[in-house]
Amino acid sequence: MMDSAVEQQDLYTEERSWYVVYTIVRHEKSVNAALTDKEVDTFLPIKKTISRWKDRMKEVHIPLFPGYLFVNSSLEDRLKILNTRGVIKILGVNGFPTPVPSEQIEIIKTILEKDLNCDPWPYMTEGKEVIVIRGPLEGTSGKIVERRGECRLILSVDLIKRSVSVEVDIDDVELNQ
Repeated sequence: MMDSAVEQQDLYTEERSWYVVYTIVRHEKSVNAALTDKEVDTFLPIKKTISRWKDRMKEVHIPLFPGYLFVNSSLEDRLKILNTRGVIKILGVNGFPTPVPSEQIEIIKTILEKDLNCDPWPYMTEGKEVIVIRGPLEGTSGKIVERRGECRLILSVDLIKRSVSVEVDIDDVELNQ
């Protein structure tokens, strides 16, 4: 039988995984910059949007998931991350950081890199499961909804209970069985 201290040590020498960092809201960009300066691999999903004031319109970049960013790290860097100004905690279960499946991160990266029309969406647990069979999201599975005559594919990050919707052509998806 293994000693619990040895088991604990093994957990801290594991490979790198994606974790969710919960930040002070509206500090995501500064936390991202600070972690990058500490040589931590980060991913802050940013959405471009047009903001309208009385006298002008301006393109602004806002976090897709306010209050959250992702780090690709081993748990050995946990203190480095937690000791960064603006970081509240690393999300997890029972006080222990829980990795986010890399597929969930990669699909969000793909959506942003391909500049697909996306929007934040309420977290969904029910709905028709589909798989994308054509296009830039080919092979991706998610839930489908119709909004204002267009089809939206809903992709979720389960750990933070947040989703993002992407416009898709109904002919590019089929029911997931």
